[in-house]
Amino acid sequence: MLQVSDRYSAEDVERYYAEGVWLPETLGETLARQAEQRPDKVFIFDSTTSYTYGQMLEASIRLAAGLRRAGIQPGERVAVQLPNFAEFALAAFGINRAGAVLVPIMPIYRGNEVGYCLEHSGAKAVITAGEFGKFDYLAMFRDLRSDNPAVGQIWVVRGKDVAGANRFEDLLVDGDIADLEAETGPDRGPDEPLLIVYTSGTTSRPKGCVHTVNTARSTALAMRDGLQYTENDVQFGPSPATHSTGMITSIMIPLVCGASSHFMEAWEPNAGMQRIIEHGITCAVTATPFLQMLLSVYDADKHDVSSFRAWVCAGSPIPGSVVEAANAMFHRGKVLSLYGRSENYVTTMVDITDPTEKSVTSDGRHCAHAEVQIVGEDGNALPPGEEGDIAYRGPSHMLGYHADEVETAKLFTPDGMSRSGDLGRMDADGFVRVTGRLKDIIIRGGMNISAREIEDHLLTAPGVANVAAVAMPDERLGEKVCVYVIPKPGAELTLEDLNEHLRTHGVATQKLPERIEVTDAFPMTATGKVQKHILRGLVADKLNAQA
Repeated sequence: MLQVSDRYSAEDVERYYAEGVWLPETLGETLARQAEQRPDKVFIFDSTTSYTYGQMLEASIRLAAGLRRAGIQPGERVAVQLPNFAEFALAAFGINRAGAVLVPIMPIYRGNEVGYCLEHSGAKAVITAGEFGKFDYLAMFRDLRSDNPAVGQIWVVRGKDVAGANRFEDLLVDGDIADLEAETGPDRGPDEPLLIVYTSGTTSRPKGCVHTVNTARSTALAMRDGLQYTENDVQFGPSPATHSTGMITSIMIPLVCGASSHFMEAWEPNAGMQRIIEHGITCAVTATPFLQMLLSVYDADKHDVSSFRAWVCAGSPIPGSVVEAANAMFHRGKVLSLYGRSENYVTTMVDITDPTEKSVTSDGRHCAHAEVQIVGEDGNALPPGEEGDIAYRGPSHMLGYHADEVETAKLFTPDGMSRSGDLGRMDADGFVRVTGRLKDIIIRGGMNISAREIEDHLLTAPGVANVAAVAMPDERLGEKVCVYVIPKPGAELTLEDLNEHLRTHGVATQKLPERIEVTDAFPMTATGKVQKHILRGLVADKLNAQA
């Protein structure tokens, strides 16, 4: 496994500790401190299950002892694929307390994707659900185990029939807590690997980002400050807790603040609205579509969501109309924008004290103690206003990609900035606007065409609900523009109409789409990103079939 010295110099480590963004506390010690201060306060809860801080501490120690007795050794990996159950947080704390490394897997992943994560991470055991959302997770893992014999044991949360596996509840062993702590030994150190979180894979096989307690916790501390978060907040978690957004915002931020966090097992906007009202939710961090769907069911005469202070949108720009409507819905709350990635969690964020319009015109600026640059192909910083690769350096960066030194090395500029592969511009005040992906450029006869530019214009066209522009192969020009379009109800869209709209917006003829594919949905990752590699493959297959 990677070590902190593989990414950070001794000087970096000393500075981050001196600045207080890295702390000597282990994850278990942070939980124990909160449990001592507020043992009876609810920490994590979903629609059926809840844990106070005191209960979470005790249960995590019992779980850790159970894992060690089951043969899990320090440094070994344990994969966890669960819906947003409160038990996911328990599993995370228990695995860490046992000295093992968490491998969270998003619940929408299936066979091959899950198998890849198991094999690549070298997981020795699995914690999963039985059946949920009309899918049998246990059956999938029983099948996968035949191809991954290293996966020795499967424990099932809330499972009725666990044939071929074991009940998760049976891992929580009985006994005196002090004796179990002594039996288990120390938990992972704050600079040892805490988890391997897999990227959402919009372009290829996901990569495993190795994070420590301190790289994750430093993100939570930065967001705490940016949101002015306190122990009085109640976090809302419809985003998968098994991915970067959920891990930080539904577990880490509430933990460091002594706040409460509500897990929503499966997103549905009407139910989400009711839970927000029922639990007095104050904060959420999600992809923009979650907020848009919530707005679609909001009724001012029925719904009072004035408890909300901040809804942070990540993954895509927030339309101005959404910000305006959401601010009216929340009364005293604000909609904020954020740009991040699994490699370093938060890259830029609009703080709660920033002007409201910054969430419409930008994706925020760097957090305290971190640095963000826009760099050119040579890795050097570009002047304000120029488009280039968004690059990060700071205390929240992963140690590296698990078992992939080559891809890890490709990230860094000669100056040590970590390139994201996302294009953006920075203004004179340091606010960044994401403009697309380096691999989201369509190169038509040597001309670089930004897919984002085409999409932004077409989103204003009559009858267009959503659009994704991708490259399609062309023998003569190399690539041409193809647009996948989701029409609004009753709308009939043609390529000619869309191109006429683009012309009225001054788009050059060479950039105009040359094929339209009408669809009712896009393939998406669990974090709300369009899987453009799938769309590119679909249109390429169609062209090949027509040849």
